[in-house]
Amino acid sequence: MPTSRKVLCTVYALIALVALVATWSQTVAYTHSGTAFFGTFWRDTRVNAASRNITADALMLSMSVVILMVLEARKRGVRFVWLYVLGGVFVAISVTVPLFLIAREIRMGSAEPPRLRLLDVILLVVAGSGALALTFWVDMG
Repeated sequence: MPTSRKVLCTVYALIALVALVATWSQTVAYTHSGTAFFGTFWRDTRVNAASRNITADALMLSMSVVILMVLEARKRGVRFVWLYVLGGVFVAISVTVPLFLIAREIRMGSAEPPRLRLLDVILLVVAGSGALALTFWVDMG
Protein backbone atom coordinates (compact mmCIF):
# COMPACT_ATOMS: atom_id res chain seq x y z
CA MET A 1 0.00 0.00 0.00
CA PRO A 2 1.44 3.39 -0.96
CA THR A 3 2.41 5.79 1.83
CA SER A 4 -0.32 8.25 0.81
CA ARG A 5 -2.98 5.56 1.40
CA LYS A 6 -1.43 4.72 4.79
CA VAL A 7 -1.57 8.39 5.76
CA LEU A 8 -5.18 8.56 4.60
CA CYS A 9 -6.06 5.47 6.67
CA THR A 10 -4.41 7.08 9.70
CA VAL A 11 -6.46 10.24 9.20
CA TYR A 12 -9.64 8.15 8.89
CA ALA A 13 -8.75 6.26 12.07
CA LEU A 14 -8.21 9.52 13.95
CA ILE A 15 -11.56 10.85 12.71
CA ALA A 16 -13.28 7.65 13.87
CA LEU A 17 -11.62 7.91 17.29
CA VAL A 18 -12.54 11.58 17.79
CA ALA A 19 -16.07 10.86 16.57
CA LEU A 20 -16.41 7.95 19.01
CA VAL A 21 -15.31 10.06 21.97
CA ALA A 22 -17.41 13.07 20.93
CA THR A 23 -20.60 11.11 20.28
CA TRP A 24 -20.41 8.69 23.17
CA SER A 25 -19.45 11.34 25.71
CA GLN A 26 -22.93 12.71 24.95
CA THR A 27 -24.68 9.35 24.54
CA VAL A 28 -23.71 8.35 28.08
CA ALA A 29 -26.01 11.13 29.31
CA TYR A 30 -28.95 9.04 28.09
CA THR A 31 -28.04 5.81 29.87
CA HIS A 32 -30.10 6.89 32.90
CA SER A 33 -33.27 6.49 30.83
CA GLY A 34 -32.79 2.71 30.50
CA THR A 35 -35.03 1.11 27.90
CA ALA A 36 -36.45 4.53 26.98
CA PHE A 37 -32.99 5.47 25.69
CA PHE A 38 -33.88 5.77 22.01
CA GLY A 39 -37.19 7.51 22.61
CA THR A 40 -35.60 10.07 24.91
CA PHE A 41 -32.67 10.60 22.56
CA TRP A 42 -34.81 11.15 19.46
CA ARG A 43 -37.26 13.38 21.32
CA ASP A 44 -34.34 15.59 22.35
CA THR A 45 -33.26 15.98 18.71
CA ARG A 46 -36.46 18.00 18.25
CA VAL A 47 -35.86 20.49 21.08
CA ASN A 48 -35.28 23.57 18.93
CA ALA A 49 -34.75 24.67 15.34
CA ALA A 50 -30.97 24.17 15.54
CA SER A 51 -31.25 20.61 16.80
CA ARG A 52 -33.91 19.79 14.19
CA ASN A 53 -31.74 21.32 11.47
CA ILE A 54 -28.58 19.44 12.38
CA THR A 55 -30.52 16.20 12.87
CA ALA A 56 -32.22 16.43 9.47
CA ASP A 57 -28.90 17.37 7.88
CA ALA A 58 -27.09 14.42 9.46
CA LEU A 59 -29.87 11.96 8.57
CA MET A 60 -30.04 13.03 4.92
CA LEU A 61 -26.25 13.05 4.63
CA SER A 62 -26.26 9.57 6.19
CA MET A 63 -28.62 8.31 3.49
CA SER A 64 -26.33 9.58 0.73
CA VAL A 65 -23.29 8.12 2.46
CA VAL A 66 -24.95 4.72 2.99
CA ILE A 67 -25.78 4.53 -0.73
CA LEU A 68 -22.18 5.43 -1.57
CA MET A 69 -20.87 2.87 0.94
CA VAL A 70 -22.96 0.03 -0.50
CA LEU A 71 -22.00 0.90 -4.07
CA GLU A 72 -18.31 1.21 -3.20
CA ALA A 73 -18.40 -2.01 -1.15
CA ARG A 74 -19.81 -3.93 -4.10
CA LYS A 75 -17.39 -2.29 -6.54
CA ARG A 76 -14.28 -2.79 -4.36
CA GLY A 77 -15.21 -6.06 -2.67
CA VAL A 78 -15.42 -4.64 0.86
CA ARG A 79 -17.15 -7.25 3.00
CA PHE A 80 -19.78 -6.72 5.68
CA VAL A 81 -20.91 -3.29 4.44
CA TRP A 82 -24.27 -3.67 6.21
CA LEU A 83 -22.46 -4.10 9.54
CA TYR A 84 -20.89 -0.68 9.00
CA VAL A 85 -24.37 0.71 8.30
CA LEU A 86 -25.86 -1.01 11.35
CA GLY A 87 -22.94 0.21 13.45
CA GLY A 88 -23.76 3.70 12.23
CA VAL A 89 -27.23 3.37 13.72
CA PHE A 90 -26.14 1.96 17.08
CA VAL A 91 -22.70 3.56 17.54
CA ALA A 92 -22.44 6.59 15.24
CA ILE A 93 -22.26 6.97 11.49
CA SER A 94 -19.36 9.38 12.01
CA VAL A 95 -17.44 6.45 13.52
CA THR A 96 -18.34 3.70 11.08
CA VAL A 97 -17.90 5.62 7.81
CA PRO A 98 -14.19 6.29 8.44
CA LEU A 99 -13.78 2.62 9.41
CA PHE A 100 -15.47 1.61 6.15
CA LEU A 101 -13.17 4.00 4.27
CA ILE A 102 -10.15 2.30 5.85
CA ALA A 103 -11.46 -1.08 4.69
CA ARG A 104 -12.01 0.40 1.23
CA GLU A 105 -8.46 1.79 1.07
CA ILE A 106 -7.05 -1.59 2.10
CA ARG A 107 -9.05 -3.29 -0.67
CA MET A 108 -7.73 -0.76 -3.17
CA GLY A 109 -4.19 -1.68 -2.12
CA SER A 110 -1.65 -0.58 -4.67
CA ALA A 111 -4.16 1.00 -7.06
CA GLU A 112 -3.26 4.52 -8.03
CA PRO A 113 -3.17 6.60 -4.85
CA PRO A 114 -5.14 9.82 -4.56
CA ARG A 115 -3.37 12.93 -5.80
CA LEU A 116 -4.24 16.19 -4.18
CA ARG A 117 -3.25 19.68 -5.21
CA LEU A 118 -1.65 21.93 -2.62
CA LEU A 119 -4.85 24.00 -2.50
CA ASP A 120 -6.84 20.80 -1.79
CA VAL A 121 -4.56 19.98 1.13
CA ILE A 122 -4.76 23.50 2.54
CA LEU A 123 -8.56 23.65 2.27
CA LEU A 124 -8.95 20.15 3.75
CA VAL A 125 -6.79 21.19 6.72
CA VAL A 126 -8.82 24.39 7.17
CA ALA A 127 -12.16 22.54 6.89
CA GLY A 128 -10.97 19.74 9.17
CA SER A 129 -9.65 22.19 11.75
CA GLY A 130 -12.94 24.04 11.74
CA ALA A 131 -14.96 20.84 12.09
CA LEU A 132 -12.69 19.62 14.89
CA ALA A 133 -12.87 22.93 16.78
CA LEU A 134 -16.65 23.10 16.44
CA THR A 135 -16.95 19.46 17.55
CA PHE A 136 -14.94 20.15 20.70
CA TRP A 137 -16.92 23.32 21.38
CA VAL A 138 -20.27 21.52 21.01
CA ASP A 139 -19.08 18.46 22.92
CA MET A 140 -17.93 20.52 25.90
CA GLY A 141 -21.47 21.87 26.26
